[in-house]
Amino acid sequence: MATENLPDDRALRSGRRDRALAQMEAHDLDVLVLGRTANVRYVTGAKLLWLAGTQPFGPACVLVRSTRAIHLLSTWDDGVPEDIPRENLFGLTWNPMNTITVLRGIEGAAGAKRVGTDALSPTFAQLLPMAFPAAELADGEIAMREARRIKTGEELDAIAESVAVAETSLAKAVAELRPGVGEKQLDGILLEAAAAGGITTPAVQDAVWITSREHQWRRVDSDRTVEAGDLVAFTAGVVGHGYIGEVGRTHPVGGRISEAAAALYARNDALWQRLLAVCKPGVSPAKLLDAYEEAGEPLPPMAVARGLGLGFDPPVVTAGLPATAAAERLEAHSVLALTAYVWEPGVGAVFRRDTVALTEDGPRVLSSGAPVPGA
Repeated sequence: MATENLPDDRALRSGRRDRALAQMEAHDLDVLVLGRTANVRYVTGAKLLWLAGTQPFGPACVLVRSTRAIHLLSTWDDGVPEDIPRENLFGLTWNPMNTITVLRGIEGAAGAKRVGTDALSPTFAQLLPMAFPAAELADGEIAMREARRIKTGEELDAIAESVAVAETSLAKAVAELRPGVGEKQLDGILLEAAAAGGITTPAVQDAVWITSREHQWRRVDSDRTVEAGDLVAFTAGVVGHGYIGEVGRTHPVGGRISEAAAALYARNDALWQRLLAVCKPGVSPAKLLDAYEEAGEPLPPMAVARGLGLGFDPPVVTAGLPATAAAERLEAHSVLALTAYVWEPGVGAVFRRDTVALTEDGPRVLSSGAPVPGA
C-alpha cells in the first residue's frame, strides 16, 4: 500500500492528457475549465480528495490547447506531477473574483474563442466571461466523456490491477461462507481483504446479500444469517489508482446444489453468453437489453452494463434509460461492468458481474473466476 502522496505514473497521465487535447481539437475548444474530480485527475494525474455527494462547481483545473499548459487548484505541490510547475498552481479562496483574476492571467486566456467547462453554476456563468472576454462558453463535458470512454493501455493495466484485488477479496469472503455466518460479517471479510491487497477505497460497501426466494430483488438494511440452501450474492468493487474494478458472483451454501439451483446457473450462463456476444465495437448497447428479452429473462433493477474508468463512464445501459442506450455505440478499448441476473421463485437469484474490455476482435473478460461455483 502506498504511503506517499505520489501522482499517477507519467505514461498513464500523459496518455490521458493527449486524449483530452485531441478531443479539445475535435470539439474546437481553446481552453478547458474543469471542476469534476475525475476529470481533473484524468488531465493532471494529481490525486485529489474524492467526495461523496454533490458539490458546487468551481474551476479546479484549466487546460490550454495551444500551450498544453495545465493550471491546477492546489494549496501545495505535494503529489503534483513535476510537469505542472509551481507557478501554475493557484490556491483556495472565498472570493471568486480572486479565481477570475488568476484565470485572466493564464497565457492564452485573452485570445480564447471557445472555452469548455464540465459543469457550471449561476455565479461562474456570470464570472467566467470576465476571465475569457473573447470566448464563447461551451459544454466541455462532451469532450471529456469522449476522451475518457476510450482507455489507453496503461489505463487497462490499472483497471486489471483493481479487478485482481476485487477477485481476491471476493474469494476470501466466499471461503468463509457457511451456515450461521451473517451478511455483515461477510461484508467485513471482503472489505478487510481488499484493504490487505492495498486498496482501502471500496466501490461497493454492502457487498454481500442472501438472494430472496420470494422477490426478484431484495436489498434491505439487515444482517441476515446464511442458511443451507441459500444462494448468496457477492459483489466486490474496488478503486485502485482511481480506477474501478468489479466482480460479482452468486455462491450456494452447502455442498451439492439442488437441481433447481443448477438450472438457474445454466440460465445465467446462457444469458451471459448472449450478453458477451453483443460486446463488439459499433453495436448499439440497447442490444444488451434485447439479450435479456431473447433469453426470456426480465430486465434486472440494476444496470445491465455501465462504463468503468476513473469512476463511471458512459454508456449506462439500464431498463429505465432505453433511449439513452439506443443512442450510444459500443467502442473498442472501452470497459464495461457487465451484469447477468436471473431469478426463480422459491430458489433465489444467480448474479454474475465481470469487468469486460472491448477490443477490435470482441470482448475480453478481465476477471478469471468460475461462473458456476460448486456446480
